[in-house]
Amino acid sequence: MENTTHTNNDIMRQVEALSDKIADLKQGIAQHIFGQEQVIDLTLVTLLSGGHALLIGVPGLAKTKLVETLGSVLGLDEKRIQFTPDLMPADILGSEILDTAADGQRHFRFLKGPVFSQLLMADEINRASPRTQSALLQAMQEGFVTIAGEKHLLPQPFHVLATQNPIEQEGTYPLPEAQLDRFLMQINIEYPDRDTERRILLETTGTMEQAPTRILTAADLQAAQKLVRQIPVSDQVIEAILKLVRNARPGESDFDLVNRYVSWGPGPRASQALILAARAKALLDQRLSPSVDDIIELALPILRHRMALSFAARSEQITIENVIAALLEPLR
Repeated sequence: MENTTHTNNDIMRQVEALSDKIADLKQGIAQHIFGQEQVIDLTLVTLLSGGHALLIGVPGLAKTKLVETLGSVLGLDEKRIQFTPDLMPADILGSEILDTAADGQRHFRFLKGPVFSQLLMADEINRASPRTQSALLQAMQEGFVTIAGEKHLLPQPFHVLATQNPIEQEGTYPLPEAQLDRFLMQINIEYPDRDTERRILLETTGTMEQAPTRILTAADLQAAQKLVRQIPVSDQVIEAILKLVRNARPGESDFDLVNRYVSWGPGPRASQALILAARAKALLDQRLSPSVDDIIELALPILRHRMALSFAARSEQITIENVIAALLEPLR
């Protein structure tokens, strides 16, 4: 018991030491990304959890600017790839080239692709072919790529923030379920409200725009990610996660809505994502431990891309959001 108390006190001191930096971080991002507080919070939770995020939104909602701003304030090496149908795996991973040394000897040298960055923006990821998408899969899951049988480690930390346009689907390749499951969250970005759009008009069309200031370093982010995994979680929160995720699976759910209309549900990786994200949310809010309210808040972005509805559900206009809302009712 004494050791547990000592550990909790040590974690609390580390949370308090990070609190000012986290407050500065959120404020620094908000100076450049207007009216998207929830999107900013969810993206930071994803990064603090050590995960990747899928950003869904129509063009012009500052998805690219968000990634650029995050790279600046977090002190991360940031790169962007514009995915197109003719993009090849080597365009992402890199390739071996035949090089001639000063002594005239020829040898192969590996030329690194843009995936070798700490924060990678995969813009319109569903426009690339499945072959190219799968090249990114190993990098996202394993933290390395294999070229000509040789393993090349990616820089750490490594995060992918991918974007999709939900409207224009012609000429796209939907991401396979296995790759969708690698994204910790699907974050939907909505249109700004009137006051926010007014602020955008006034502050982004002038002659000067202040560059984001670095607030953390890559080492700071890695230390925060390590701290997230040490934050204690109560049995109540663990039981809420298990109840939510297992009820989202057809065949074993207590909900008739799920058994009738859900084709497949979330696997154990969803439970892992919920517990990590809940810890990260607690750190972001400067709390020692997550609560069931965190699970309720994070359930939609973590579960919606890990579930699929049947044709009957679509014909009856039942959405994933409807199903998840029903699953959350007993937790409220």
